Amino acid sequence: MSFINYSSREINCKIVYYGPGLCGKTTNLQYIYARTNPEAKGKMISLATETERTLFFDFLPLSLGEIRGFKTRFHLYTVPGQVFYDASRKLILKGVDGVAFVVDSQIERMEANIESLDNLRYNLSDQGYDLDKLPYVVQYNKRDLPNVAPVEQLREMFNPSAAPEFEAVATTGFGVFNTLKSVAKLVLTELKRGR
Repeated sequence: MSFINYSSREINCKIVYYGPGLCGKTTNLQYIYARTNPEAKGKMISLATETERTLFFDFLPLSLGEIRGFKTRFHLYTVPGQVFYDASRKLILKGVDGVAFVVDSQIERMEANIESLDNLRYNLSDQGYDLDKLPYVVQYNKRDLPNVAPVEQLREMFNPSAAPEFEAVATTGFGVFNTLKSVAKLVLTELKRGR
């Protein structure tokens, strides 16, 4: 749930990038961070584990306007991909306003994608959330690699509810901002509804 800071007149929203290990969550955030106006963003914080990092940073997009006189600040998080970091994943999902699920498009990563999506649904329901009722987008990453599954197959497996979806190559930035803008707009739409 978004947090309202009355003294700074800001609504703080949390967007979590979720997906299997090495699918491109960190690359998405690094690309966004590198291309965000320095005056509109906070520091990128990296919580390192032995095998993966959790990244976090916040930014104040100037183009999205205000809601009832409040600016909107987005806090972007990644979760560790490996299943044995499940406690960290659950903690990062607390208070989530929107989710970007990053699918690794490589055929040999389908099982890891399925496991990660099932884990996302479980962890959300454990905290009283329903993925189908949250602002949610799907990103099919690594579309530049030779061994990728067709988008139709990925859609059938990972997006049966027809959430907004984007093909991406996070290393080049292709699809990265489309994914972010879409989930941010969905979060703002929910806020404007006054949920």
